[in-house]
Amino acid sequence: MAVSEIPARPGNPPARPARAPRRARGEGQWALGHREPLNPNERIKKDDDPLNVRERIENIYAHRGFASIDPQDLRGRFRWWGLYTQRKAGIDGGRTAVLEPHELEDEYFMLRVRVDGGQLDLAQLRTIAEISREFARDTADITDRQNIQYHWIRVEDMPEIWRRLESVGLQTTEACGDCPRIVLGSPVAGVAEAELIDPTPAIDEIVRRYVGDKQYSNLPRKFKSSISWLVDTPYEANDIAFLGVDHPEHGPGFDLWVGGGLSTNPMLAQRLGVWVPLAEVPDVWAGVVGIFRDYGYRRLRNRARLKFLVADWGVAKFREVLEKEYLGRTLLDGPAPELPEKPIDHIGVHTQRDGRHYVGAAPVVGRVSGSQLAQLADVVEAHGSGRVRLTPYQKLLVLDVPAERTESLVTALRGIGLEARPSVWRRGTMACTGIEFCKLAIVETKARGEELVARLEERLADADLTDADISIHLNGCPNACARTQVADIGLKGQLVTGPDGRQVEGFQVHLGGGLGMAAGQTAGFGRKLRGLKTTAEELPEYVERLVRRYLAGRTAEETFANWVIRADEEELR
Repeated sequence: MAVSEIPARPGNPPARPARAPRRARGEGQWALGHREPLNPNERIKKDDDPLNVRERIENIYAHRGFASIDPQDLRGRFRWWGLYTQRKAGIDGGRTAVLEPHELEDEYFMLRVRVDGGQLDLAQLRTIAEISREFARDTADITDRQNIQYHWIRVEDMPEIWRRLESVGLQTTEACGDCPRIVLGSPVAGVAEAELIDPTPAIDEIVRRYVGDKQYSNLPRKFKSSISWLVDTPYEANDIAFLGVDHPEHGPGFDLWVGGGLSTNPMLAQRLGVWVPLAEVPDVWAGVVGIFRDYGYRRLRNRARLKFLVADWGVAKFREVLEKEYLGRTLLDGPAPELPEKPIDHIGVHTQRDGRHYVGAAPVVGRVSGSQLAQLADVVEAHGSGRVRLTPYQKLLVLDVPAERTESLVTALRGIGLEARPSVWRRGTMACTGIEFCKLAIVETKARGEELVARLEERLADADLTDADISIHLNGCPNACARTQVADIGLKGQLVTGPDGRQVEGFQVHLGGGLGMAAGQTAGFGRKLRGLKTTAEELPEYVERLVRRYLAGRTAEETFANWVIRADEEELR
């Protein structure tokens, strides 16, 4: 007998009718008809495609100035053209989460320039340098997404900046925003001795077909891509990655990975187990983006990355939907990629397949300037080269150098502040933008990173660092733009209690993280010990103490990450 049919007992209230089952709340997935309600970000995109804002920038805002900019354009749609307002000077990290956006932002912009695959010719390099000196107060950072990032940009100057960039084949289209951002690529694509397929044509075709296409300009959140034959990009930290494999029957092609991303809920990309020939890479890429657009979670901003959908569906369902709904064909099963013996970063002098050489050099934590890049262009040209590449590790390469000119080039690069034979610390340290310019940051990172490198070079000059490749990544907030969770020493900026009991800049410490970049490496996020923090002032001393303990306690050829796994907790403090 149903509850509603049970007779009421004398003196008792009547039984309540049975409730209908509660309908599961939608996650904002378009393919399932969930288009309402919209969070503020989704409303902005629905009201007007963000790509349309360029016309307003050129025709209105560039003439009327910062004060004329509509707030929804300023803090929303501008990102689709690489523009973020930068942080107002003098606002400390303790106020980052307290102040409203208009209180944090200055009337200047950070601007990202897409350099898909990291490939620059001399005309492009000189144009980047020229814009930096004329419009960006000589700022130009190399990011870990192979972008060039300017600061101090005025909206009034954007039409001219776009004109100059586009005249040499560069763009800022979808350099930021909820859209397909820059496509990472191997900095030695097309010249590497070990490369069987140059994926550059696929990267170029993706950019040509899809960047700026309104079919893909409204995604749930940002979408990060990597396409490389070599294992020299952080492929497991991307929404989609294609990695070179040689199929025993079908020959060279690419292995497909989906669902990677770090930030506050880090997840590693997962293999779909398929083999994709070079010619099909753009179509498969578009299929994965289509799944994200249509099935991605739009209701909650903090669950709007592809990694959450992949985690919920699993790779089997993801592959099935990709094949049946977006490609209309079955993909071939494929082998897993073979990893190199050691991680590849391309620093130093290396031989190209044509007998010439490339030289990889390191600035300090990616910080360069327009003046330095102009000098670089002169040095590169004087040594018979016409091509420079940026890496996903805030470094740069000079290609096509005759063998007899390599030592001269190494010396010339050193003369302009770029080191082809850097210390372990300069080679392995990265830093995000930090509180100097970023509205989300809590602590300084670039200056701290430069200071840390200099102090470690001095303090550990006596140490035997043979085979001790240790990566240090500094981030100004929890968002992991510098990939803190996958560094040997990951430093997440936050306010900590100093010796005198006051709140000061500092870092939460993650230890022993890494990606699967070499044979025998296990990808993971390392150890995060309870209460393991350091003030920014004490950071060099902490890292020195930690490294000396590692060098004293490691077994033969034991990596830092493996030592961290077995080390006693007290040794890590």
